[in-house]
Amino acid sequence: MKVHLINPSDISFGTAVITPRWLYVLAAATPRVFGDPKIIDETLERMDSACIQAGDIVGIGIHTGNALRGYEVGRIAREKGAWVIFGGIHATLYPEEALELGAAHSVVKGDGDVAWGEALNDCMRNHLQQMYSGGRLEANRFLKARWDLMPDDKYMWASVQTIRGCPKHCSFCSVWRTDGQQPRQRASDVVIEEIVELRRKGFRFIALADDNFYPVTMTDLRLAERQHNDARIAELQAIREERFTLMARLAELPKDMVFFTQITMEAGEDPEFLEAMRKARIKGALVGVEAVTPEGLKAVFKDFNYSGEQLVRQLQTFREHDVHVLGSFIFGLPTDNQATFAATAELAQRAGITFAQFVMLTPFPGTIDFERWEKNLGEGAEKVAGTPVTRYWLIPAQVRPKMFTPHPSMTSDEIRERTQDVWNRFYSLPFIWKRSRCVSSIRSRLAFLFVSKLYRQMYANTGISTDSARRSRSNFFARLLAKPCLRLFRAKPMPDLRIPSLTRSAPESPLTVIQESTRA
Repeated sequence: MKVHLINPSDISFGTAVITPRWLYVLAAATPRVFGDPKIIDETLERMDSACIQAGDIVGIGIHTGNALRGYEVGRIAREKGAWVIFGGIHATLYPEEALELGAAHSVVKGDGDVAWGEALNDCMRNHLQQMYSGGRLEANRFLKARWDLMPDDKYMWASVQTIRGCPKHCSFCSVWRTDGQQPRQRASDVVIEEIVELRRKGFRFIALADDNFYPVTMTDLRLAERQHNDARIAELQAIREERFTLMARLAELPKDMVFFTQITMEAGEDPEFLEAMRKARIKGALVGVEAVTPEGLKAVFKDFNYSGEQLVRQLQTFREHDVHVLGSFIFGLPTDNQATFAATAELAQRAGITFAQFVMLTPFPGTIDFERWEKNLGEGAEKVAGTPVTRYWLIPAQVRPKMFTPHPSMTSDEIRERTQDVWNRFYSLPFIWKRSRCVSSIRSRLAFLFVSKLYRQMYANTGISTDSARRSRSNFFARLLAKPCLRLFRAKPMPDLRIPSLTRSAPESPLTVIQESTRA
């Protein structure tokens, strides 16, 4: 009875940018009696179904984007006589779909750190249940990943999670509903231990794959103080202090290490936090800018962000602390017009954003946007290839629409073409080379150029294009670019690296700063 863990994908690049951490966490959650699971990441290479035998157990993790391929893999595995178990965010939202279309015997909903092992043990006893609820585990129950099972020389960056959950409630995001709004933060000891293991293997670039690396804002603290909520103040300060402890320990790691994370714009109002990020060499952050106008931000429930010149200044604040921003922008909002695209491209350049992604408005399952969209369409939803557009992830990629919500002033094709034009402009060679000044050596500038082009190929052409031939060409060129990029990012292994100890004082209480500034 062999256990297989599969990350499905209909596009394989041979090399991947970031490790799919969940695969290796579930490997750690696999009871020892089953031996080491076989890990198959289809973003590297397509699954060989010959490796699956009758009686094996196949675990498949899916999000909305790879659900269709995941269901295909599930059916193949069941036809081979294997037990099929689905998990992941999409299976959590649509467990019945995995049972019906993916030929699943069982679905694990929520966190899999504990529930996956329970399902495997039940499978061995021939007592597998149809549903398992992993819920939202406390952070001290999160498992370390089994990085010893990772293939060598396949991933550019490794990934470690330090916190789950996000206190925000953006209309286009499902994280706060699936992972909760209460941050569940791992202790710095276990995080550092995992990072050191990865550096020993030759990874010096690490993605801190968090829902929100900045879980406590200055606004949160001010509000708790105004409410005289001592319990809330203590809770927020404890979360914040643990963030600073983690960053101080990151600063003690080898100086060639670089970290990247995901954060909200509000961190720009917190110079002490940004300075701690700089010292920790957290040199990059995905920041959800989303829109450049107040109307656009209000449309996505993100009016805590700045717009216009204030937005430019806020983004420049990150750069002043040596934190390079990967700005994420959404096109196709009801408030957008033909001028929005050029204005967004111009602002991204002027604000000094190092990388950017420009996505078209997509109503993802589990979000407010999706619920509103699905309710508005009702029974009159258009069908493509026999499937309602409200289940667009089940429509083959070559005929799947790229826009789903009607726009008051632009067609879907116009939005798609204008979005592609913004990608083309931002990632043109002259602009990439100009932005590469953020690094010093010629080797680093070449790495910057390669990664910029790779990022564009992976996420723009294959994601936006409706032309299958163009998608195939993009896939081909991405595979070519990926190999030299891999060599640029990997470093010499440090097998003898020790876990650093740290003695540090806590950061100055932000409430003291707030109180003093108020009195002044």
